Amino acid sequence: MCALRPTVPTRSGMCLLMADIEPLKPSNTGWLIADVVADTFAFGWARTETDPALLRLLGDPQWQPYVVFPAEYVPPERVVHSVCLPDTVERAVGKRPLFILLDATWAEARKMFRKSPYLDHLPVLSLQPDQVSQYRLRRSRRNDHFCTSEVAALCLSLAGEERAEQTLEAYLDVFTHHYLQARNQLPVAWDDAAHQRLRELAAMPLPAS
Repeated sequence: MCALRPTVPTRSGMCLLMADIEPLKPSNTGWLIADVVADTFAFGWARTETDPALLRLLGDPQWQPYVVFPAEYVPPERVVHSVCLPDTVERAVGKRPLFILLDATWAEARKMFRKSPYLDHLPVLSLQPDQVSQYRLRRSRRNDHFCTSEVAALCLSLAGEERAEQTLEAYLDVFTHHYLQARNQLPVAWDDAAHQRLRELAAMPLPAS
């Protein structure tokens, strides 16, 4: 996988709040986001203490933080469904979106959301995807539960970063293939559709900034 690592310039940043042993799980997809999006920050979550570096990040004036979470769990006045995008003239000076992703099981994520008072003043971005999750490495009872990498791709789409969105989606497909092949002791199909798609995206010229 290291030789396949893609990097796409983005205005957006990602902030992962990671529960307990989530970073140690081999099926965790947060590291895929960090490979694609250069400005990815990761913090371990604890109920009784908060990393000062996280608070500094949330207060950094270059960023507009959004907590990504379902609208049904918050007051309507905190909910947004879109990201403020500066126009071409203001693009260099406008605030950059920072998407805060709770990297955890659904039960853990709800607890983290309730017990993180430093997030209470931030807008909550409620995603409304028109597709179901394609994540196959863990089971969920609901098709509207997405893995962390899928959520990040949806956020990039809202931020107008289609190239990064498509690259992250393709990277997840390749990772899933590698993971399942290794788990079943099978060889990697280096020329399958997922690998070809990732190579095609890597070969495309980057848009002018």
